[in-house]
Amino acid sequence: MDVNTKYVGEDSGPRPDVHERFGWDKMREDFESMRSGTVPWSVFMAVVIGVICGIAAYLYYTALEWLLEIFWVKLPQTLVVANSIWPENLYWLWIPIVCITFAGLVGLSIALLGFPGDLAYTVKCVHELGYVDVGHTPSMVAASQFSIIAGASLGPEAPLVAICAAIAGWVSRNLFKHTQKNLIRKHTLCGMACALAAFFGVPLGGSLFALEINHRLGYEYAEHAMVAVTSGTTCLVVFRGLAGLPIGPIWQIEAGTLPASSAGLVGYGFLLGLFGAGIAAIFTNLHGRLGNLINSTLRLEDKPVKLAVFGGVIIACLGVLVPHSMFWGEYEFQSIASLGSTPLPHVWPTSGLTGLGPTSALACLTIGIAKLVAISFTVWGGFRGGYIFPFFAAGAAFGRAITFVFPAVPATVACLCIAAGINVAVTRTAFATSIILVALSGQVNAASPVLAASLASIFSTYYMPFIRAQQGRFELFESQLHAYKAAELFKSGPSLSSSDLSNENAPLLNIKSGMEEDLESQGSYKLPDSAVSADSPIQEAPVVNAS
Repeated sequence: MDVNTKYVGEDSGPRPDVHERFGWDKMREDFESMRSGTVPWSVFMAVVIGVICGIAAYLYYTALEWLLEIFWVKLPQTLVVANSIWPENLYWLWIPIVCITFAGLVGLSIALLGFPGDLAYTVKCVHELGYVDVGHTPSMVAASQFSIIAGASLGPEAPLVAICAAIAGWVSRNLFKHTQKNLIRKHTLCGMACALAAFFGVPLGGSLFALEINHRLGYEYAEHAMVAVTSGTTCLVVFRGLAGLPIGPIWQIEAGTLPASSAGLVGYGFLLGLFGAGIAAIFTNLHGRLGNLINSTLRLEDKPVKLAVFGGVIIACLGVLVPHSMFWGEYEFQSIASLGSTPLPHVWPTSGLTGLGPTSALACLTIGIAKLVAISFTVWGGFRGGYIFPFFAAGAAFGRAITFVFPAVPATVACLCIAAGINVAVTRTAFATSIILVALSGQVNAASPVLAASLASIFSTYYMPFIRAQQGRFELFESQLHAYKAAELFKSGPSLSSSDLSNENAPLLNIKSGMEEDLESQGSYKLPDSAVSADSPIQEAPVVNAS
């Protein structure tokens, strides 16, 4: 074969030198020059972003824990119990007082500080700009902290993703003066990986989550995975070290370790994943209908304070009746999965008004439904936070309900697989969700059933979008056009010379035009005339102000 043959999909010129730098001399040159794109520079940037985001996550976490301690532990004990302000049978009144008060502060912070963004907005910025504007950060910090203190069913993970993504993008653009969109996007993804790795305490799972969340089927920014995981691991060490938090499992669903997995357990996982996906499908449909109803009847889209107070009232009512429906579910998961043997954290009083706990199939089913209702009203109420752990907690409740009806199904498999099925259907993060659930439960033998549940969910709900900002990469789609052209040329004979492909642009444009006509006739897709280069200069994003 002619050594000068140019293969479709490869660069026409020589391979970039950065990919052929082997030996001590090349390594010394890269360390001395610290050029952008070299391995030493990439590792340096990953560590810098990891350290900065680790400190930011620690400050956010410290403030959050301090506020939770004040308003859900110290104040009720000091004001209500010690001073006997009202009788014990009215202790439940503390829940609506705190919920509605901080709900109002959520709306007020948005009205005064502007639009804080959310997870979908962060994903959109990653695709379109490569970074998240830091102008949204103060509003996100305030709104998310108040949302969590209000007992809303959203957690700190999504706010930390937005905050760390904005910080990482700012560091790349302003401290290191990078101007290439793809390079800045890489650093923004590093920031997102930092947030989730630190918060979950699972560096690989958290980092992959930050990559998968941007797409509907796997992570397409694969070239940034190694650097993002490096950033996430660095941030994990900094954050957990400063906060004094352990790195390990936080749940014990049942005593002992799950026995070695089997084909039967993997089959259970597949079916439970489909069950969780079905729950997610019903939730998505009803969630959309609820939003349309709220918007059409209340018309509070431009009134964030009233909208948040409305959401706070619903959250308070649910919390009084079903205390397990409150907060983001990271530690509530343990109480639900252990059938109440572990005390319920955060909320006071833990019994609410009814004293409902996970003691029967009906009670667990009620908790799971209440949790999903709380998530929906929390989102439509304008609260800010992440729904990963809330979906995990709902999955634990439905899983425990299953074990009451089918005792042969191990509780660990039921809780983790349904949690995976629900979360993967919504977030499209099959690999990361599986790793995180297995790591947080400490049940290594549950890995295969949980992965089966995740895969069953992600494929069965592919046509059910929830985060509509998730999208594929056009340059990957365009590369498939090259492959399509090559396949057509190979049909003409067994050999292919460089002269056959000397004029690439004309046949590619013809194929593009033909595919465009086919797709347009179906009303499914419009191919752009030209794709924006990954190395094109970035454009500044306007800061959106809330009206």
